Amino acid sequence: MNKIGIIGLGLIGGSLAKSLREKTSINHIVAMDSNENMLHKAFNEGIINSFTNSIDESFCNCDIIFLCTPVNIITSYVNKLLPYISENCILTDVGSTKHAIMNDLKTLKNEKDFCFIGGHPMTGSEKTGYIASRGHLFENAYYILTPDESTPKEKLDILKNLIKSIGAIPIVISSEYHDLITASISHVPHIIASSLVNMVKALDNEDKYMNLLAAGGFKDITRIASSSPEIWHSICISNQKNILFVLDYFIKSLKDFYFAIEKKEDEYIWSFFDNARQYRSTFSNRSPGPLLKSYEIIVDVVDQPGIIANIAVLLSEHNINIKNIGIINNREHENGALQIIFDKEEDQKKSIKLLKDMNYNIYEK
Repeated sequence: MNKIGIIGLGLIGGSLAKSLREKTSINHIVAMDSNENMLHKAFNEGIINSFTNSIDESFCNCDIIFLCTPVNIITSYVNKLLPYISENCILTDVGSTKHAIMNDLKTLKNEKDFCFIGGHPMTGSEKTGYIASRGHLFENAYYILTPDESTPKEKLDILKNLIKSIGAIPIVISSEYHDLITASISHVPHIIASSLVNMVKALDNEDKYMNLLAAGGFKDITRIASSSPEIWHSICISNQKNILFVLDYFIKSLKDFYFAIEKKEDEYIWSFFDNARQYRSTFSNRSPGPLLKSYEIIVDVVDQPGIIANIAVLLSEHNINIKNIGIINNREHENGALQIIFDKEEDQKKSIKLLKDMNYNIYEK
């Protein structure tokens, strides 16, 4: 593979460029962005070989082009790229909704045949822009790919292998199923978290005791309500059908539970919580749950042999007890990659100081 194009050199696009430069033998990376200062910075750092501030012949002869832009402008960019790409070029995006864009692009294929494979890296950060990008952002992170029925297997394999080369874990599913999954485990939970926060704000009185006492478990389970309104407005519109479907199910579930409490149906109430507890126990076993008090940090680490063992030994040597430690594979709204959980706040604080002294970037939860 000789040449890669990246449109949008922000957090994801910049991290892709850095990761490709550090981990692959790609000869040429060309980038486009509206921020010319960041393009010059990436060029001067040796991350990209050339750049442009518009879609032009700079993207000729690209093997793969990553569109790291908002979902609502991807179709427009693909249309502008068509005169410059060859039939062998693979186009892919990094958006969090897939089916709408896949459908929109089908109409463009009537004008010129091209290969587009939807992509969604399940990683990210609270910070944005090229300045926040890092070459190890994708290490051990799930990276969903959504080909359609016309996608040649050899092109899907090329993209999968490139994703693996930057340390990510490719998962291939349909765009329809992807959007249902993200509506269920990400989009609707964000809506619920925001709804809970708005509920407390509305029910609290002038003494603000709800606000004061929300600093514990409630703050943990509503952490994602701090996300960008701009992003989530866009997601709600682009994944409308699946979000409404999941919300309908959730509202019905709440109504059923409401009536069970009203009628004091002991068995239903008990089963409601027990079924949730049992199913949740099949998830990743690192986190003890938002309502059980624990102390957590996230460490931004590069994936290299022995890194977890090195940190565990370092903490052990300072008599710090670790309750759980492991890599976060789905970290779309997380900073860092290594999660460490402690029973005691004292151990958490000691670890933060110790690891910061060792020049690790630490995020306290």
